[in-house]
Amino acid sequence: MAGGKETPRQKMIGMMYLVLTALLALNVSKTILDAFVAIEDNIQKSNGMQVDRGSEFISDVSAEIATTNAKENAEKLRKLKKVMKQMQQVDKLSASVIREIDEVKMELLKESGEEVSAFKPEDKETIMWEKGSGCKPARMNLMAVEAKDQYDIPMHILIGDDIKNPTAKGKQIWDDYNGFRSKLIQTVGTYQEGNKHYSINPKAINAFKNNQDLRKQVQVMLKSSKANLRDDEEILSSIYMNLTKQERVTQNDLEGVHWIGKTFDHAPLVAALASLSSMQQDVLSARALALSHLKSKVSTGEYSFNSIVGLAYGPSFANTGDEVELNVMMAAFDSDNQPTVNYNGTSFKGTGGKGVIKTKIGTGSEQVMTGTVSIKNKSGLVKTENWSHTIKIVKPQGTISLPQLNVLYKGYTNIVEGVASGYDQTILTGNGISLTKSGNQQIAKVTTSGKTASIDIYGVNSLSKKKVKLGTYSFRIMTLPDPDFFFGASEAGGKVPPGETRFFIRYKNSPLDAKFDMLNWEASTNNSPRPEKGKGNQISPDCLKLIRQASPGSIITFRIDYMGPDKILRKKMVSFVK
Repeated sequence: MAGGKETPRQKMIGMMYLVLTALLALNVSKTILDAFVAIEDNIQKSNGMQVDRGSEFISDVSAEIATTNAKENAEKLRKLKKVMKQMQQVDKLSASVIREIDEVKMELLKESGEEVSAFKPEDKETIMWEKGSGCKPARMNLMAVEAKDQYDIPMHILIGDDIKNPTAKGKQIWDDYNGFRSKLIQTVGTYQEGNKHYSINPKAINAFKNNQDLRKQVQVMLKSSKANLRDDEEILSSIYMNLTKQERVTQNDLEGVHWIGKTFDHAPLVAALASLSSMQQDVLSARALALSHLKSKVSTGEYSFNSIVGLAYGPSFANTGDEVELNVMMAAFDSDNQPTVNYNGTSFKGTGGKGVIKTKIGTGSEQVMTGTVSIKNKSGLVKTENWSHTIKIVKPQGTISLPQLNVLYKGYTNIVEGVASGYDQTILTGNGISLTKSGNQQIAKVTTSGKTASIDIYGVNSLSKKKVKLGTYSFRIMTLPDPDFFFGASEAGGKVPPGETRFFIRYKNSPLDAKFDMLNWEASTNNSPRPEKGKGNQISPDCLKLIRQASPGSIITFRIDYMGPDKILRKKMVSFVK
């Protein structure tokens, strides 16, 4: 940098560069560098756990293949081997990326002048503790690295000259990392199941606004493919999103910086190594997710299970106020090893993990159904269990009741109740009326101008979806009867309560609950010169004065205009005695 052939100006520039380099190195404190070492150490430990986790899934399926009787469970064995082939491909893809990143790590350390040829596990003075193998990354001790703050070499090896367009090995790692993402979901999502062929042709998604936008783009990609969305959509989406990084970012007001440039620009050696270990962690986590999903498509243990379904069973019918008990469980079954069900002397193979029996109900109070169900274990041995089910037999019948009256009133909210005995659901339909649900009752409003209307009652079995008409009930249509009038607590014809100012219009001896509004009134006495008039149910001070001036025994007469819920304008003349 300051050789004899350089000009004085070049020598000065070289010296300034050395000073600048020293100042930058001083800015990276030992505490920060040690923090990177600790972070990288934790990542390495986590990577080891992810390797073991994924490998356990492979071991489980391998053991399942070894213990499955080929003669008795040929289809099961075929599926196991198909899944194992997918698992091995996942392992091969993952190992390739892990080895590539390990090689770049070693190159960074060598070029920085570090000793990486000797392997001494748990030795504090040695960098290399364990060699990498398969999907397991090499185990390193970065605390033993001398050039922890070296950043020229990581930038040169991983970026090149342009953080926007890296050309060095970091760019190759980026391409291979994204290639692993595509190949991994292709491996998991491409297979044949029966006559159905599933496949996915992923595209590169490296630009997104946020996680929601990324998820949306991934969902669109999956839905446009031929993937098995019912079984695989969630895992394919998770794997793809977990392996996706924003390719272009803005850093220090510079737009379009590549992820490699952002991550490794002026990164100390130990920070660069930690970032590479983090990429390995992404790969190993995706591997474990993929292997776990593939294993879930087969099963382990004495009995094979690869599908689940939620089941709830209990009484089919219950009366109001009864306490019922439901048994709810998650049932597991093997879609390749269906049970054999025996009922009434006939045996048949089930589907979907169960056998469906159809039978007609006879007479009497109950019908008891019994039989057996059998399943083979992986060795081909048959396990048989007895089963029984009791059905209570009820006689279908329907009743209609009107709690208030045996007629339907125009303009009134008639309350209707219907019960279809022997069915767990009741349906009412109106002819000449409209019915609206209100809790356990229904509100019937007259819509016909005729003198009669009717209600049909149906019983519905929610299990069989069977609907039966149980009867038609006719009702007379009538207008609401006239209500009773009260001046305070005094009924029409009674004495005027002293000082009372309010009128009430209601039914006295009737279950009907109807509201009537007093619109206009006109009050007079047998000797008043002129009547007093007003609106509403409150009399005016002048009217009260009129009543007070009347002599004892005088008749106070009110001419009233009022309206009920049927919106019919009614008139009434009522009298009270002073």
